[in-house]
Amino acid sequence: MSTPFIYDKYVTGKDFLGRTEDAKILGNLLGQREHVAIYEPPKTGKKSVIQQALFDASIRGSKYLTGQFSLMNIRSLQDFLVRFGTTAVRTAATTPGEYADIVSRHLAGTHFVFDRKEYADRDALISVNWEPDTADMAAMLRLPMKLAKESGKRMVLILDEFQNIEQTGEGDSICKELEKVMDEMSASQDPGCCFIFCGSMVNAMKEIFEVKCRFYHKVTRLQLRAVEEKIIIEHIVKGFLLGGKIIERELLLGTCRLFRNNLWYINHFISICDSLSKGYIVESTLMEALGAIISIHEPRFIATMNSLTTFQVNMLKAILDGVNRFSSSEVIQKYGLSSSANVRRLKDALMKKEIVTFNEKDEASLEDPLFEYWVRKYYFEMN
Repeated sequence: MSTPFIYDKYVTGKDFLGRTEDAKILGNLLGQREHVAIYEPPKTGKKSVIQQALFDASIRGSKYLTGQFSLMNIRSLQDFLVRFGTTAVRTAATTPGEYADIVSRHLAGTHFVFDRKEYADRDALISVNWEPDTADMAAMLRLPMKLAKESGKRMVLILDEFQNIEQTGEGDSICKELEKVMDEMSASQDPGCCFIFCGSMVNAMKEIFEVKCRFYHKVTRLQLRAVEEKIIIEHIVKGFLLGGKIIERELLLGTCRLFRNNLWYINHFISICDSLSKGYIVESTLMEALGAIISIHEPRFIATMNSLTTFQVNMLKAILDGVNRFSSSEVIQKYGLSSSANVRRLKDALMKKEIVTFNEKDEASLEDPLFEYWVRKYYFEMN
């Protein structure tokens, strides 16, 4: 059944909400042949912004050849290169004959082949007949640029969950080779391919792009803005009216603030409210829905807390209490943090677990708004 409260897939067009400016900026960057990095916590609208920007571009007549793949389950250099190449080839070609032609011409002299039996058995466009070496990596990473130039069409390659490049064991080598490819694109009179590096592990992406300074001056970060409360509230009110239901706008203000304007959580939460009501939606309905959404996510939250050491739990409590000067002797004693050296280790541990992130002023915040609510209310039993 159609619903205005969509949370199970990315949205575009009339369902795209509140980030028109972000989509416009991304479209302009792609139009200027810029490579882009987008890293935000999970389920914060990254894919919707990307797809809306590409949708807007197609309306303007600037349609791109678009390929996308996820590094979520990639754990080796070979896996990455095969997935990278397969995505590029599928973006530019559609038949087995075209696949074979591209591999034979553009990957000649490498250990990559088009094996018709592997294609028939496993739908594998690219197979490997030996462990890939540095030359293989260089050839594969240049493939999108070659295909774009050959087709005369602009190509956008989206690398989702890019932080997992570090899981291949060759992350630095891959990034260095990609930097060389980008330099070649910049030197070209018509760089026909752009990369979008997308990631949901904010601290891991910061490590790549801000700490190690990979792709320095080669990639522009697009930081998504929070969707305004009034836009979200209007969206919910109108959605309920379509089903003949009414809710007071004042009730929705607390919903926006609880979920920090995260549309994925809000649409999920409101869809539960919708299923629990028949007409006028009151505060008790919202509380019942809150209990339901917490019950869905609570096992994940419990697993997260069980993965923390006692010191890490104490550090998390200090963060929730609004502490900023973690290394002061008073704070170390009050929260049982052991020492200032241990405080640094605790900060790093919570960041690596993607529980906490720090801004430019070194102020901490929890990445997941519902987890923050749960850990305050149910774990630490704070008022």
